[in-house]
Amino acid sequence: MSTSTQTLPDVDTRDSTGDDTPKMFHYVQKNKIAESAVMGTVVVALCGEVFPVTRSPKPGSPVCPECKRIFDGLKPGGGDK
Repeated sequence: MSTSTQTLPDVDTRDSTGDDTPKMFHYVQKNKIAESAVMGTVVVALCGEVFPVTRSPKPGSPVCPECKRIFDGLKPGGGDK
């Protein structure tokens, strides 16, 4: 069994406040974004946050510092294990 670890800096995720406005965006597996947005399934961010995708980030959107730290430490290109 192989698992994908590819991620994108501009991912479709959320960490919502009471008014459903994202406080920050998280990095998740690229291949899980559309499925979550359409089917409502949950994704797991690099930092461990679990949630369904409901928003797309815009340039300059705040990024989870833990996700960014983990993402920056990954080998370039991601890929399958």
